[in-house]
Amino acid sequence: MIRLQQLGRSRSDMRKLRAFTLIELLVVIALIAILAAMLLPALNRARARTQGFQSVNNTRQLALAWFLYSDDHNGRLAYNLGGAAGGKSPAMKTNLNWVNNNLTWDLDADNTNTASLTEASLGPYANNSAQIYRCPADRVLSQVQREAGWSHRVRSYSMNAMVGDAGELSRTGQNQNNSKYVQFFRITDIPRPSDIFVFVEEHPDSINDGYFLNKFYVNHWIDLPASEHGSAAPFAFADGHALLHRWSSQSTQPAYHPDSVTYPLYVSESDKTDLNWVMSRTSIKPVK
Repeated sequence: MIRLQQLGRSRSDMRKLRAFTLIELLVVIALIAILAAMLLPALNRARARTQGFQSVNNTRQLALAWFLYSDDHNGRLAYNLGGAAGGKSPAMKTNLNWVNNNLTWDLDADNTNTASLTEASLGPYANNSAQIYRCPADRVLSQVQREAGWSHRVRSYSMNAMVGDAGELSRTGQNQNNSKYVQFFRITDIPRPSDIFVFVEEHPDSINDGYFLNKFYVNHWIDLPASEHGSAAPFAFADGHALLHRWSSQSTQPAYHPDSVTYPLYVSESDKTDLNWVMSRTSIKPVK
């Protein structure tokens, strides 16, 4: 009997020893919260890097479609139409263009209609995959678009305005927006393909048509590259390589302000490092 009582007491004592006090539970919870707070920024950075690599791969896939189109058209490059010279007016609508949509902050169908991508001229050469036209991190929407239940717009990338047939803008053989520089109509027009970019992820506030335009010798961005991926933007070049280029200036990395930013964005003469980097890879002067 004594042994049973002792055994009962010992089991009761063991249960008491195994139990956590309220203070101990609170300490454990606090430690978990601290560890989570420490790990969350690292996880966010890792996710941003992964999405950046995915976006680089998208531009590489678009460049491959661009090459295939050229091979199928005797070396001619895909149409890359812009609006009127000098401004931000969008390109005319036609499936002859490499894309056939103009993104806005309204509820226009161009923002969600993937057929404007897959049925345009590069679509068949990109396996009719609408996914490669959008960065996975690009979910920037206006208030009215969020209220309509949208999750994202369908395109994040644009094409260098000096690459491809720009339609009326390049009818004379020169692009009216940069008339003293070469417009590349054929693959063979590009003497150093590794130095000329074809596709770029564009800043959500800036993007409208697929024609990425900036002008030589002016201190402003007409079209602004993205800066989502650790202060960097994906570029794909005419030789097929693609990379993330990191920006050096804060002025190249403005926060998102859907439907409330007016372009062009002016930059000071002392703050042109990023703009100069882009322009030096946009075109070349004609060889005399």
